[in-house]
Amino acid sequence: MYEKDGERYFVVDGHIHFWDGSPANQANRYGKGFIECFYDYHRNLSPEEWLWPLEKFAKPTEADLMHDLFETGYVDKAIFQPTYLTDFYVNGFNTTEQDGAVAERHPGKFIVNGSFDPRDEKAGLDKLAELADRWQLQGVKLYTAEWRGDSKGWKLSDPWAYRYLEKCQELGIKNVHVHKGPTIYPLNRDAFDVADVDDAATAFPDLRFIVEHVGLPRLEDFCWIATQEPNVYGGLAVAMPFIHTRPRYFAQIIGELLYWLDEDRLLFSSDYAIWQPKWLVEQFVDFQIPEDMQAEYGVLTPDIKRKILGLNAARLYDIEVPAEVPAARLAAA
Repeated sequence: MYEKDGERYFVVDGHIHFWDGSPANQANRYGKGFIECFYDYHRNLSPEEWLWPLEKFAKPTEADLMHDLFETGYVDKAIFQPTYLTDFYVNGFNTTEQDGAVAERHPGKFIVNGSFDPRDEKAGLDKLAELADRWQLQGVKLYTAEWRGDSKGWKLSDPWAYRYLEKCQELGIKNVHVHKGPTIYPLNRDAFDVADVDDAATAFPDLRFIVEHVGLPRLEDFCWIATQEPNVYGGLAVAMPFIHTRPRYFAQIIGELLYWLDEDRLLFSSDYAIWQPKWLVEQFVDFQIPEDMQAEYGVLTPDIKRKILGLNAARLYDIEVPAEVPAARLAAA
């Protein structure tokens, strides 16, 4: 929990990883290029004092993870979002099983999400059911741009994707996190397009589609979809660090999101280990939309910040919020 100026903020980091992008795990030049592209985001958008050397960044330790999130980062609960990338990494980049092992060693700290790839067809449906049973899945993380053999991506609107979303409903998995953000080498830009979210959200109104990275750089497309689809949410990974490097741009992003989605459908995330939650939480609590932009975008109140930092995710994942946190009852309504 974070406290500042008499205000308390319950923090749920809605998008974290425990990856292995080290040379020993890289299957080919694409694995090398992928982690180096991640590192470019880390290096270009982080405060200088928070920069890591590439060797540490490629394979953080479990001790790093626990320290950065829970000892210094104010995080009360963190949600693992797996990214398999088995064509690029020998043992996968960040799998559900790897995340689950960490979560079991630290009870009460993490929520483990699963994943699926519709190109696995029937066998993948059975695997999803196994993951759901093993880890009591409440959510899945989908990577529509992932390469698989000759295939360089898939869409939520594909027939087999519908089969998997139906399976999610059957298994009680309600939270569908979809990576729709900036291009990452060597993946294809068009495979990150947000258009298929519109199709799936309409077809599956009982599922919640959390669009990670809020569709950047397609923010306008995402906002137009989300305003007509009440089951579409925005995950703020990648958007958050602009609070440091380009604060007016961040003000525009958060202002547009609040206008179109309102404060109940936005989720804080650090995208650890690309960025550290400590400085993101501190800067977000201190941040205010510049005065000359407030006539259009309004202001960020402590209650809005509380919802974004943790209360919204707590509602989606049935996380208990301490009674002493203001606005907790409001978020649960």
